Amino acid sequence: MDFLSVFHFIDNSSPITYIVLAWLSIYFIMSFTILFSRLTYLLSWKQKEKASLEMLLIGKAELVHTDSILRKCNIIDKEHLEIYKNLAEKRASVGLTWLSIIASTSPFIGLFGTVISILETFGGLGGQNSLSIIAPKISEALVATGCGILIAIPAYTFHLIIKRKGYELISLIDSEIKILSSKKV
Repeated sequence: MDFLSVFHFIDNSSPITYIVLAWLSIYFIMSFTILFSRLTYLLSWKQKEKASLEMLLIGKAELVHTDSILRKCNIIDKEHLEIYKNLAEKRASVGLTWLSIIASTSPFIGLFGTVISILETFGGLGGQNSLSIIAPKISEALVATGCGILIAIPAYTFHLIIKRKGYELISLIDSEIKILSSKKV
């Protein structure tokens, strides 16, 4: 399929197909926005927690002198530190729900556009039932499904990447909690 075919498809599309493609375009932009903003945020935060963990491990600094999220905890006991860890988990997982929604609904949105296009094709054919007339219209209709799948795959991949980075961050925070808890014993 060349670019002229895509332009021909868009030129001959119905309003429903335009809505489907616009919706999928918004999903595409959202996926990449979430990926870049969350990765930047999580990687920066992870570096701070890693440096804090290293400082705690070598005994160079107390918690209040680190960049850890745990430094905000006024009472250093396991229960309070776990509360801050839970808050960190919540903050680290921001955006994952949207990526899940995008990854799971994009193929269905694309399929909806395909079904509508196929229905319009059959409705417009009337008595013409030649394969040479039907086949190009059906192939044009499948573009919406392809777009839906094309949006879903990166969204799912981004979800897994961000989830993993969040897990790595929480593991660092958990290690800090273990060090701080062992110092209090």
